Amino acid sequence: MQFHEVRFPASLSFGSLGGPERRTEVVTLANGFEERNTPWAHSRRRYDAGVGLRSLEDVELMIAFFEARQGQLYGFRWKDWSDYRSCKASAEVTFEDQVVGTGDGVSRSVQLIKTYASGPHRYERPLSKLVAGTVKLGFDGLQVFEGVDWDVNLDTGVVTFEHALDEGVEITAGYEFDVPVRFATDAIQTSVASFQAGEVPSVPVVEVRL
Repeated sequence: MQFHEVRFPASLSFGSLGGPERRTEVVTLANGFEERNTPWAHSRRRYDAGVGLRSLEDVELMIAFFEARQGQLYGFRWKDWSDYRSCKASAEVTFEDQVVGTGDGVSRSVQLIKTYASGPHRYERPLSKLVAGTVKLGFDGLQVFEGVDWDVNLDTGVVTFEHALDEGVEITAGYEFDVPVRFATDAIQTSVASFQAGEVPSVPVVEVRL
């Protein structure tokens, strides 16, 4: 995977449009009933970075970032301002935000996830591209500390423990995270005249699988 560990300027992604998309295959039967299936286990996010541009300086900064990534060639980090933390939007990150696993006496690692729940239904989103200095962890309601009890790979979202946890130990975590993305185009069109008239360029960005 060709990826640059650099974040798209957060000041430009603020105010952008975007969010998750799914792929659902719908087949309508002769009797009018439907069969619905999906080839995707996880959603994929799309954004338009152009909406966040507010000045000609912003355009200049965006073009420099685009050129340094060589268009679609290199991926990069993206801050999704509507969904970048393990907690609720009005709360602060704590080590008890998300239940990410349970000890089994053997495993020494766990993948960080974020759970989206509605009624009895849940979706667990595996996370990568964690933000340095934001990850917190707890075992059975007690906070444990990085470098002493665990370490985290910020690029993959995998936490490794100093030793295997006893069976039944609840593992909780809190963190901030970015979305791995790339530009979804190799061409960006800008115009000083149109920008001064209130128009902004379209700069599509799409999540990449790692």
